[in-house]
Amino acid sequence: MEFLQDVNFWIGLLKIIWINIILSGDNAVVIALAARSLPPHQQQKAILFGSGAAVVLRIGLTLVAAQLLQMSFLQVIGGLLLLYIGVQLLSEDDDEEEGHGKEGGGLMAAVRTILIADVVMSLDNVIAVAAAAKGSNLLLMIGLAISIPLVIFGSTLMIKLMERFPIIVTLGAALIGWVGGETIVSDVALKEIAMENPWLHYVAAAAGAIFVVLLGRALQKRHKPSAEG
Repeated sequence: MEFLQDVNFWIGLLKIIWINIILSGDNAVVIALAARSLPPHQQQKAILFGSGAAVVLRIGLTLVAAQLLQMSFLQVIGGLLLLYIGVQLLSEDDDEEEGHGKEGGGLMAAVRTILIADVVMSLDNVIAVAAAAKGSNLLLMIGLAISIPLVIFGSTLMIKLMERFPIIVTLGAALIGWVGGETIVSDVALKEIAMENPWLHYVAAAAGAIFVVLLGRALQKRHKPSAEG
């Protein structure tokens, strides 16, 4: 228990918590978007399962993130997955938004969506957390464990805001598209091109956001007539 008296331990812990607060915002949005379509009694389960499993995944990813980020086209695939998830979450029809269409496999589908998105979005994030932990697995696990209630609170708050202000759903999907575009252009295979053209980072991010919103809205309109029929 000597580590409890080590000032560096507490400084490192505060750094990890702060990093997670800053970097978990987009994850909270994904969790809220995935859970909002569920019946109220399943929303909290999806948030708890998704947040807990996502943090466990982050611990595992921390050990291999640096190696994974060196693999060509891995982030391209991950970015495309995020674009797909953003479109899927935005294009859900009205019945699903009211919580009537996902009683059966909806909970597991929501948790699966949360996990896939979190794996992709956390590759860069976990490197920052690992750097703050400075090789201490104990510090890493404690810091990430403390971040669980922060993500849960953020996701719960986002769901309430989405119910009150529907525009946040579109903005949340746009954020996922933005991160997807950033992820694609950050791939190691495109590193030289991105360095020569710094503007490409923002163009790709904006293109991802616009793509998700336009395609998601188009599919949403297509779902409405079929649902009414």
